[in-house]
Amino acid sequence: MTVRIAAVLLTAPSNAVVSHVTAAMIWGLAIPLQPDDSRVHLTVATGSAVRGRDDRAIHRSPLTHAEIVERLGFRLTTPPRTWRDLAAVLTPPALLAVTDQLLAHWCDTADLEAALRLRPSGRGSARARAVLPVADRRSESPMESVLRWLLHVAGVPTPELQYVIRTANGEFRADFAWPELKVIVEFDGAVHREGGVFVRDLRRQNALVAAGWTVLRFSGADVLGRPDEVVAEVLRALGR
Repeated sequence: MTVRIAAVLLTAPSNAVVSHVTAAMIWGLAIPLQPDDSRVHLTVATGSAVRGRDDRAIHRSPLTHAEIVERLGFRLTTPPRTWRDLAAVLTPPALLAVTDQLLAHWCDTADLEAALRLRPSGRGSARARAVLPVADRRSESPMESVLRWLLHVAGVPTPELQYVIRTANGEFRADFAWPELKVIVEFDGAVHREGGVFVRDLRRQNALVAAGWTVLRFSGADVLGRPDEVVAEVLRALGR
């Protein structure tokens, strides 16, 4: 990807800044629910006449010096500015996944609030305001974030994330937990289908059930393919 970025920048305006999903890639952010987009995304000055091409997407927006940093030899948007840009183009669950990762690795809530104050209106502002209070640095995968957004918009009470449970058979950590009701929700990504992980998951689930916990496990196919049923199952487990 860095070779492609360098090639595109050769014919871009000298003040072009790597931004949006390309900046997210450089910052190591995984964006779920997105179609493949191999274009290099660049932000240029508002009045620039440069146009997009098959290999580049052009965004026109003012940038302050404080919103630009150099990384891997490229000028790109800072994590907070990248977040504010992505708020304009991502769906809320995808934006929550990005926000969780940013809080875990690159910035804090105050940084993102400052980015929103700098650009308080326009495309993505309402989405950013809706997502930011839900964000949590403890989320461990983008699809966990997507599942959490699904439960949030359905009115499910906020769970404890990465909750540690001690049982007679050992200590376990749950993706989402409602300790007062002894309910656990787990998101099982592709790694959970591997032989050794699958066996450990079964033993873990048996230990938790034996300790009186209700354990619900969902896959990406559940979250994306039957979201209403996922919500209904969680609400039933919570007695709602």
